[in-house]
Amino acid sequence: MKNLTKAYYCFPELNSSCTKDFRSPIGYFIMYTFFLSVSVSTVFLNLLVIISISHFKLLHTPTNLFILSLSVADLLVGLLVMPVESIKLIETCWYLGDSFCYIFPYITFVVVLVSMNNIVFISIDRYIAVCDPLRYTLSVTPGKSALCVCLNWCASLVCALLVLQDHLLYPESHRTCHGECLLIIQLPWIVFDLIVSFAITCSIVIGLNVKIFCTAKHQAQVISAFTARVKAGCANRMIDKSNSKATKTIGILVTVYLLSYMYMPYYVCVTFQGTFTSASLVANSLVWILYMNSCMNPIIYALFYPWFKASAKHIITLAILDSGSSYYKVYSELS
Repeated sequence: MKNLTKAYYCFPELNSSCTKDFRSPIGYFIMYTFFLSVSVSTVFLNLLVIISISHFKLLHTPTNLFILSLSVADLLVGLLVMPVESIKLIETCWYLGDSFCYIFPYITFVVVLVSMNNIVFISIDRYIAVCDPLRYTLSVTPGKSALCVCLNWCASLVCALLVLQDHLLYPESHRTCHGECLLIIQLPWIVFDLIVSFAITCSIVIGLNVKIFCTAKHQAQVISAFTARVKAGCANRMIDKSNSKATKTIGILVTVYLLSYMYMPYYVCVTFQGTFTSASLVANSLVWILYMNSCMNPIIYALFYPWFKASAKHIITLAILDSGSSYYKVYSELS
């Protein structure tokens, strides 16, 4: 009876210990297997993107720099945030210490914000490429892209600090027992996060994608009319290739447009509740939608690009260990 009583507490030796929920062995196995699979997949896919862009010289472009920043943020989600959140959700106790409890929400907010903001920069990059291609090389340079990436990370650090200032300054005020790591965000900061992190981000992405779609549609009509007048086979092949690339670009951007709505349930829910608490089952479920997005991002922003298939093949087969592999023509290998 004594052992049974101890088993219901996170820290049986402490009188102020939180209670612990029990699950069946099968339940533990299924939940750990699922969350481990998601975490490993997120790390693996984003690691492929990071290695590809970092290793192959031809992939050192302004566009891919944004994708690299996105993958680094999503890698941290899969490597750190997902495992910790899954253990907390399954065990219903916090065993990682008070200090990490204070800093972990801040790390989570930063990497999620960076991931979301990178979607904006990628959309802006594609907007300039489609709507103003003649000035693209002048408007978008590696230096400007690197500056935008740095500003993104710095702004996310500051924004997360503002939203979580109450949690960071007064961490003990929300804890009711030992073994609990509770995050509570009040309504004013929820509204601030809603406007800065969601409303502005989503509006920019949707607006740019609508403009891109309209421009691409007009360009497709022009190309189609021109194709009808062209008889040379060589010219026809060039136009078909342009059409193919335009179609792939539109597909990726439309996916981004749809992807932005994955954040809506979370923000709508916490706004109507008036507060966010990490103890809420609904809040935890919606937060995991945000985390799952980090697994989808490399699929959307990398697997749809032809160079990723070639570079991933070289990485998996360890061909990148060969001297001079960084100069492989990953673009032309699939053309």
